[in-house]
Amino acid sequence: MARVLVVDDDLTVREVLASYLRAGSHDVVEAGDGEQALRAMSERPADIVVLDLMLPGIDGLEVCRRLRLASEVPIIMLTALGSEADRIMGLELGADDYVGKPFSPRELVLRVDSVLKRTGHSGEGGVVSDGSLVVDADRRVATNAGAELALTTREFDLLRYLIAHPGKAFTREDLLEHVWGWTIGDRSTVTVHVRRLREKIESDPTRPERLVTVWGVGYRWEPAEVGA
Repeated sequence: MARVLVVDDDLTVREVLASYLRAGSHDVVEAGDGEQALRAMSERPADIVVLDLMLPGIDGLEVCRRLRLASEVPIIMLTALGSEADRIMGLELGADDYVGKPFSPRELVLRVDSVLKRTGHSGEGGVVSDGSLVVDADRRVATNAGAELALTTREFDLLRYLIAHPGKAFTREDLLEHVWGWTIGDRSTVTVHVRRLREKIESDPTRPERLVTVWGVGYRWEPAEVGA
């Protein structure tokens, strides 16, 4: 049973989400504002956080930033349909997923389950390596030259998927489907995560050598040279 923290200042939204999540066999904790959310996480960390961006006091973006400084807990944002800038900012701060309002509670539960499957609650294991990079799916740890990388859930999933398919070009739609589990979604989500991942694995993120852009298509993982 996973512990889910639902953060929204709308009591009705919290109650509906909590009901659906509990029906899906999750343990649910509710918070009505940013301070309550941060306090709940410090007292007993959740396995995943569902976070509304529009909160009184400490807003959702600041909560996301503070949570990401303290841990790699998966974060799913709840955003208004028109708030593209806030959504992109949330992804830049390290959120793993987003659901636009209004939304289906069933869809939200599916998103929660999808993220949890990729964070060790279930899913494929094994170790994939390429040059100095090693990705251990069982331990949810990625290292580069022996140093552990501080990756968010989706960054880890994206890196593991690309390393497992060296030399193959993927469109953003391909990656949304295979890494996020979406058949429809905002392609900028992939763009943001690729940029963040490059900052953590490339010696010069502005001139990537491993996670390269395939112009007019998308991205490709360039395998390390033998002996590199």
